[in-house]
Amino acid sequence: MPNIGPYTLPNPVILAPMAGVTDRPFRQLCRNLGAGLVVGEMVSADPSLRNTRKSQLRLDHTGEPEPIAVQIVGGDPDMLANAARFNASNGAQIIDINMGCPAKKVCNKAAGSALLKDETLVKDILQAVVEAVDVPVTLKIRTGWSPELRNAPRVAELAQAAGIVSLAVHGRTRACGYKNTVEYDTIRQVKQAVDIPVFANGDITDARKAAEVMNYTGADGVLIGRAAQGRPWIFREVVHYLRTGELLPAPELAEVERILTAHMDALYDFYGDYLGVRIARKHVGWYLQQHDEGSAFRKTFNQLEQQQQQLAAVAEFFRDTVRRKGMAA
Repeated sequence: MPNIGPYTLPNPVILAPMAGVTDRPFRQLCRNLGAGLVVGEMVSADPSLRNTRKSQLRLDHTGEPEPIAVQIVGGDPDMLANAARFNASNGAQIIDINMGCPAKKVCNKAAGSALLKDETLVKDILQAVVEAVDVPVTLKIRTGWSPELRNAPRVAELAQAAGIVSLAVHGRTRACGYKNTVEYDTIRQVKQAVDIPVFANGDITDARKAAEVMNYTGADGVLIGRAAQGRPWIFREVVHYLRTGELLPAPELAEVERILTAHMDALYDFYGDYLGVRIARKHVGWYLQQHDEGSAFRKTFNQLEQQQQQLAAVAEFFRDTVRRKGMAA
């Protein structure tokens, strides 16, 4: 199993950090369903943003199993070093540096994947953060800034030289966003260029794909992001397949309902009534999209303003779905 610094992961399947998604309730759920490691939502290195409600929620890791991994984002070496120190003192046991986010509002501040254009700045940031903390530092990158500038292997070598302990590589450039097909050749080159663990990321949508990508790239593991939205059981499916070569059956509707209801309750507890109800909407949409033809249920559900209304609507949806499938059989 791969190591991240002193931590040996129980399996090589990691929940990728996603802003607005990988909050504490979702991280805990994914760990319970088999993820070998979960990484929190990226937090800005800017200290002026540290006391906002959003940052306080993102920095809350109460009750989570170790190791606690926190991702920081920014473009200034000193600010990122200070952010690393702050998060380590706040309980982070792994610091992950974001050089992979393609969002314009991040890249316009010369952060995220925009940093890949400037290898000198990349080197300065990596050295500053590694020297600032005693905890292991990891790095998330894309294959480059654009298809004409795929410099991930070179950045990987800089990272290893600076003391980065593992790398995650998304198989698209910044210019590609989330469009175009992921290419795994560059991830394979990165793996050949360095000795530290490399995790492949990008369009890993099921257990077979995870195994194929690991076999092709030589990666030590995979990061799963968007494919876990509404399907957090994907982690146990991938882990089981990697261990046994057998595909697990899809969860029964009754189990999906149990998982979703528990997830909704955790969101209400974590965020409170007002925010919890609103954040539950997108998660419910993800869970039910394959059963909700024409998104009719989602449109109605998104009008509901109270916890009990949401829970009752979800229970009714599953009753109707079970009844409909029974009649079709």
